[in-house]
Amino acid sequence: MAGTLLTAEARFRDDRSDRERRAGVLVVPESGAVSRQDLVDAAREAAEAGFDAPVSCAFAYDAHAADLPKLGRIPILRARMNADLHMAEDLTTTGKGNLFVVFGEPDIEIEPAGGAPAGDLVRVRLRGVEVFHPRTGEIRSDSPDAIACWFLDTAYDGESSFVRHACFPGAVNDPCKALKNTSKAEIDREAWDSLRRDVSRPFPKPGTGRIAVKVINHLGDEVMKVFQVP
Repeated sequence: MAGTLLTAEARFRDDRSDRERRAGVLVVPESGAVSRQDLVDAAREAAEAGFDAPVSCAFAYDAHAADLPKLGRIPILRARMNADLHMAEDLTTTGKGNLFVVFGEPDIEIEPAGGAPAGDLVRVRLRGVEVFHPRTGEIRSDSPDAIACWFLDTAYDGESSFVRHACFPGAVNDPCKALKNTSKAEIDREAWDSLRRDVSRPFPKPGTGRIAVKVINHLGDEVMKVFQVP
Protein backbone atom coordinates (compact mmCIF):
# COMPACT_ATOMS: atom_id res chain seq x y z
CA MET A 1 0.00 0.00 0.00
CA ALA A 2 1.43 3.38 -1.01
CA GLY A 3 0.36 5.32 2.05
CA THR A 4 2.12 8.03 4.02
CA LEU A 5 2.59 5.96 7.18
CA LEU A 6 0.68 2.77 6.39
CA THR A 7 2.71 0.75 3.92
CA ALA A 8 0.79 -2.54 3.79
CA GLU A 9 -2.74 -3.89 4.02
CA ALA A 10 -3.82 -6.99 5.93
CA ARG A 11 -7.14 -8.79 6.20
CA PHE A 12 -8.43 -10.71 9.19
CA ARG A 13 -11.66 -12.30 10.31
CA ASP A 14 -13.46 -10.91 13.32
CA ASP A 15 -14.50 -13.91 15.44
CA ARG A 16 -17.30 -11.96 17.12
CA SER A 17 -19.08 -10.91 13.92
CA ASP A 18 -17.56 -13.48 11.53
CA ARG A 19 -16.78 -10.63 9.13
CA GLU A 20 -13.62 -9.97 7.19
CA ARG A 21 -11.97 -6.74 8.24
CA ARG A 22 -9.05 -4.67 6.94
CA ALA A 23 -6.02 -3.43 8.83
CA GLY A 24 -3.38 -0.93 7.76
CA VAL A 25 0.17 -1.87 8.75
CA LEU A 26 2.73 0.62 9.99
CA VAL A 27 6.28 -0.78 9.90
CA VAL A 28 8.69 1.45 11.78
CA PRO A 29 12.43 1.67 10.90
CA GLU A 30 14.74 -0.08 13.35
CA SER A 31 16.16 3.17 14.72
CA GLY A 32 14.12 5.07 17.26
CA ALA A 33 10.92 4.37 19.17
CA VAL A 34 7.30 4.88 18.15
CA SER A 35 5.80 7.98 19.72
CA ARG A 36 2.21 8.68 20.68
CA GLN A 37 1.95 11.13 17.77
CA ASP A 38 3.07 8.41 15.33
CA LEU A 39 0.17 6.22 16.46
CA VAL A 40 -2.31 9.11 16.30
CA ASP A 41 -1.24 9.93 12.72
CA ALA A 42 -1.43 6.24 11.71
CA ALA A 43 -4.93 5.92 13.21
CA ARG A 44 -6.14 9.00 11.36
CA GLU A 45 -4.72 7.68 8.09
CA ALA A 46 -6.38 4.32 8.74
CA ALA A 47 -9.75 6.00 9.33
CA GLU A 48 -9.44 8.09 6.16
CA ALA A 49 -8.53 4.99 4.12
CA GLY A 50 -11.47 3.00 5.48
CA PHE A 51 -9.44 0.55 7.57
CA ASP A 52 -10.88 -1.01 10.69
CA ALA A 53 -7.61 -0.69 12.62
CA PRO A 54 -3.93 0.21 12.25
CA VAL A 55 -1.28 -2.31 13.33
CA SER A 56 2.07 -0.85 14.37
CA CYS A 57 5.17 -3.08 14.11
CA ALA A 58 8.22 -1.65 15.87
CA PHE A 59 11.22 -2.59 17.96
CA ALA A 60 10.39 -0.07 20.69
CA TYR A 61 7.62 2.24 21.91
CA ASP A 62 8.04 5.28 24.11
CA ALA A 63 6.20 5.41 27.42
CA HIS A 64 3.51 7.81 26.23
CA ALA A 65 2.58 5.55 23.28
CA ALA A 66 1.57 2.76 25.66
CA ASP A 67 -1.27 4.92 27.01
CA LEU A 68 -3.24 5.09 23.73
CA PRO A 69 -5.53 2.07 23.19
CA LYS A 70 -7.68 3.75 20.51
CA LEU A 71 -8.43 6.99 18.70
CA GLY A 72 -12.16 7.56 18.49
CA ARG A 73 -13.69 4.37 17.08
CA ILE A 74 -10.35 3.13 15.73
CA PRO A 75 -8.54 0.59 17.98
CA ILE A 76 -4.74 0.85 17.86
CA LEU A 77 -2.82 -2.43 17.90
CA ARG A 78 0.85 -2.52 18.82
CA ALA A 79 3.12 -5.42 17.86
CA ARG A 80 6.64 -5.51 19.21
CA MET A 81 9.28 -6.90 16.87
CA ASN A 82 11.87 -9.12 18.52
CA ALA A 83 15.39 -7.68 18.50
CA ASP A 84 16.53 -10.95 16.88
CA LEU A 85 15.20 -9.56 13.60
CA HIS A 86 18.23 -7.25 13.57
CA MET A 87 20.31 -10.37 12.93
CA ALA A 88 17.69 -12.54 11.27
CA GLU A 89 20.05 -13.80 8.55
CA ASP A 90 22.72 -14.81 11.05
CA LEU A 91 20.60 -16.71 13.58
CA THR A 92 19.49 -20.31 13.59
CA THR A 93 15.73 -20.74 13.79
CA THR A 94 14.82 -22.61 16.97
CA GLY A 95 11.12 -21.85 17.25
CA LYS A 96 11.50 -20.91 20.90
CA GLY A 97 11.08 -17.17 20.41
CA ASN A 98 8.46 -14.93 18.87
CA LEU A 99 9.42 -12.54 16.06
CA PHE A 100 6.23 -10.53 16.54
CA VAL A 101 4.36 -10.32 19.82
CA VAL A 102 1.12 -8.54 20.64
CA PHE A 103 0.47 -8.24 24.36
CA GLY A 104 -2.70 -7.84 26.31
CA GLU A 105 -1.73 -6.22 29.57
CA PRO A 106 -0.25 -7.03 32.97
CA ASP A 107 -2.72 -8.43 35.48
CA ILE A 108 -2.14 -6.38 38.62
CA GLU A 109 -3.97 -5.40 41.77
CA ILE A 110 -3.43 -2.10 43.57
CA GLU A 111 -4.03 -2.64 47.26
CA PRO A 112 -3.76 -0.46 50.38
CA ALA A 113 -0.60 -0.80 52.44
CA GLY A 114 -1.47 1.28 55.47
CA GLY A 115 0.70 4.20 56.42
CA ALA A 116 -0.11 7.49 58.10
CA PRO A 117 -2.34 9.24 57.43
CA ALA A 118 -4.66 6.28 56.89
CA GLY A 119 -4.55 4.97 53.35
CA ASP A 120 -1.50 7.03 52.43
CA LEU A 121 0.48 4.03 51.13
CA VAL A 122 -0.37 1.48 48.43
CA ARG A 123 1.41 -1.44 46.82
CA VAL A 124 1.11 -3.36 43.56
CA ARG A 125 0.58 -7.11 43.37
CA LEU A 126 1.50 -8.72 40.04
CA ARG A 127 -0.76 -11.67 39.23
CA GLY A 128 0.56 -12.40 35.74
CA VAL A 129 0.35 -11.25 32.14
CA GLU A 130 -1.59 -12.26 29.05
CA VAL A 131 0.34 -12.77 25.82
CA PHE A 132 -1.22 -13.12 22.36
CA HIS A 133 0.76 -15.38 20.02
CA PRO A 134 0.19 -14.35 16.38
CA ARG A 135 1.40 -17.68 14.99
CA THR A 136 -1.19 -19.76 16.86
CA GLY A 137 -3.86 -17.19 17.70
CA GLU A 138 -3.72 -18.28 21.34
CA ILE A 139 -3.96 -15.99 24.33
CA ARG A 140 -1.74 -17.43 27.04
CA SER A 141 -1.95 -16.33 30.64
CA ASP A 142 1.39 -16.51 32.42
CA SER A 143 1.86 -16.49 36.17
CA PRO A 144 4.61 -14.45 37.86
CA ASP A 145 6.87 -17.53 37.68
CA ALA A 146 7.06 -17.04 33.89
CA ILE A 147 8.01 -13.36 34.22
CA ALA A 148 11.70 -12.56 34.21
CA CYS A 149 11.32 -9.07 35.62
CA TRP A 150 8.86 -6.23 36.10
CA PHE A 151 9.40 -2.54 36.68
CA LEU A 152 7.20 0.00 38.42
CA ASP A 153 7.01 3.77 37.99
CA THR A 154 5.15 4.87 41.10
CA ALA A 155 4.43 8.39 39.76
CA TYR A 156 3.97 8.19 35.99
CA ASP A 157 3.83 11.70 34.51
CA GLY A 158 2.45 10.79 31.08
CA GLU A 159 5.66 11.67 29.27
CA SER A 160 8.37 9.27 30.40
CA SER A 161 8.63 6.19 32.55
CA PHE A 162 11.14 6.13 35.42
CA VAL A 163 11.93 2.80 37.07
CA ARG A 164 11.51 3.23 40.82
CA HIS A 165 10.94 -0.44 41.74
CA ALA A 166 12.50 -3.44 39.98
CA CYS A 167 11.58 -7.05 40.80
CA PHE A 168 12.62 -10.44 39.41
CA PRO A 169 9.93 -12.97 40.40
CA GLY A 170 10.52 -15.78 37.89
CA ALA A 171 14.29 -16.02 37.95
CA VAL A 172 15.42 -19.29 36.34
CA ASN A 173 18.29 -21.48 37.57
CA ASP A 174 20.42 -19.38 39.93
CA PRO A 175 20.84 -15.84 38.53
CA CYS A 176 22.64 -14.69 41.66
CA LYS A 177 25.40 -17.24 41.06
CA ALA A 178 25.56 -16.34 37.36
CA LEU A 179 25.80 -12.63 38.23
CA LYS A 180 28.55 -13.33 40.73
CA ASN A 181 30.55 -15.34 38.19
CA THR A 182 30.11 -12.74 35.45
CA SER A 183 30.89 -9.67 37.56
CA LYS A 184 33.66 -11.36 39.58
CA ALA A 185 32.24 -9.65 42.65
CA GLU A 186 30.54 -10.59 45.88
CA ILE A 187 26.75 -10.53 45.68
CA ASP A 188 24.61 -10.04 48.77
CA ARG A 189 22.33 -13.07 48.59
CA GLU A 190 19.82 -11.63 51.04
CA ALA A 191 19.56 -8.37 49.08
CA TRP A 192 19.14 -10.29 45.81
CA ASP A 193 16.44 -12.54 47.24
CA SER A 194 14.53 -9.45 48.41
CA LEU A 195 14.09 -8.51 44.72
CA ARG A 196 12.54 -11.88 43.84
CA ARG A 197 8.98 -10.84 44.53
CA ASP A 198 5.62 -10.31 42.87
CA VAL A 199 4.47 -7.63 45.32
CA SER A 200 6.04 -4.18 45.31
CA ARG A 201 7.24 -2.35 48.36
CA PRO A 202 4.71 0.17 49.77
CA PHE A 203 4.81 3.63 48.21
CA PRO A 204 2.80 6.86 48.58
CA LYS A 205 -0.16 7.40 46.29
CA PRO A 206 1.18 9.31 43.27
CA GLY A 207 0.34 12.96 42.86
CA THR A 208 -0.16 12.30 39.15
CA GLY A 209 -2.83 9.69 39.95
CA ARG A 210 -1.17 7.13 37.66
CA ILE A 211 1.48 4.41 37.77
CA ALA A 212 3.17 2.52 34.93
CA VAL A 213 4.00 -1.20 35.02
CA LYS A 214 6.40 -2.84 32.55
CA VAL A 215 6.65 -6.63 32.36
CA ILE A 216 9.29 -8.69 30.51
CA ASN A 217 9.09 -12.46 30.11
CA HIS A 218 11.94 -14.95 29.62
CA LEU A 219 11.73 -14.60 25.81
CA GLY A 220 12.42 -10.87 26.00
CA ASP A 221 8.84 -9.91 25.14
CA GLU A 222 7.76 -6.79 27.00
CA VAL A 223 4.66 -4.71 27.62
CA MET A 224 3.95 -1.54 29.53
CA LYS A 225 0.56 -0.46 30.83
CA VAL A 226 -0.56 2.68 32.63
CA PHE A 227 -3.01 2.31 35.54
CA GLN A 228 -5.07 4.82 37.50
CA VAL A 229 -4.59 4.73 41.27
CA PRO A 230 -7.93 5.13 43.09
